[in-house]
Amino acid sequence: MNALNANRNYSLVQCVIVFYTNIMAYNKTMKNEYEQIISSITARLDKPIVVIGLMGVGKTRLGRTLADTLSLPFYDSDDAIEEAAGMRIPDIFEKFGEPYFRDGEHRVIKRLLEGENRVLATGGGAIMTPETADLIWGNTVSIWVQASLQTMISRTSKNSNRPLLNQGNPEEILKALVEARYPTYEKADIMIESDAGSIETIIENLVYKIDAFV
Repeated sequence: MNALNANRNYSLVQCVIVFYTNIMAYNKTMKNEYEQIISSITARLDKPIVVIGLMGVGKTRLGRTLADTLSLPFYDSDDAIEEAAGMRIPDIFEKFGEPYFRDGEHRVIKRLLEGENRVLATGGGAIMTPETADLIWGNTVSIWVQASLQTMISRTSKNSNRPLLNQGNPEEILKALVEARYPTYEKADIMIESDAGSIETIIENLVYKIDAFV
């Protein structure tokens, strides 16, 4: 009986070892295929990647992670605007007004799209300026990052650097922006939801979408 039990235990251990060996081999194969897809994308990509979407959807984090994944430089237009102006965006809005800001934003985005392939995250309203939209549509791989209203409310409540949300009830303003901007955002080449899993899962899904597009 002891020998029989020992044989059973040995067989069970062998099954577990084989099972986990197969899983490891499968994961290694999938990792290799994923890395091959990334290499293929970078070889075929012939234009910048631009990330658009409303405030609070996570454009900067997603854009930076995507850039790291594809081994591309990353830029954020809002950061570049503040650096060029020597002022925070809310202060630019307050002192000079939105039309002045949009004009400067257009010039900064035009500069950031020049040169080698890169990933650029833009401000939520950038694509609503016709001259800036002309820079993006057809000349870049445009990615619309979307998130639920509650996600956007939660994320933007932690950041005071949102001049449009300082003009009233943030939830009502975001609802109005959804209605006003989504028809334009829908023209993007690719759409991805930023609150549908971990950042690793989201980036992996996005990589497959980019691979299918380019």
